[in-house]
Amino acid sequence: MNRSPEQILIRPLITEKVTKVQEDVNQYCFEVLRDANKFEVRSAIERLFGVKVVNVNTMRVPGKWKRVGKSFGRGAGWKKAVVTLKEGDSIELFDRV
Repeated sequence: MNRSPEQILIRPLITEKVTKVQEDVNQYCFEVLRDANKFEVRSAIERLFGVKVVNVNTMRVPGKWKRVGKSFGRGAGWKKAVVTLKEGDSIELFDRV
């Protein structure tokens, strides 16, 4: 499948913990397509941001249980990718704001 980098990367994850990891270890977190593999994520990051990716770790995050009245259901799960960049490279997530 030939998918564009914009299709593979859904959104960057920005939390306090991710911000701390960005400063300390030069890792960035993204929500990606559920069927995207590590090679696709690596090429999407390198093509979209022009940086060198050293390592990619992916994990599936299960959906949370929801309750509406008496019935229970599960929300949709998603996939997270933690990307380690080469020393000296960085991604400016808010450069277009």
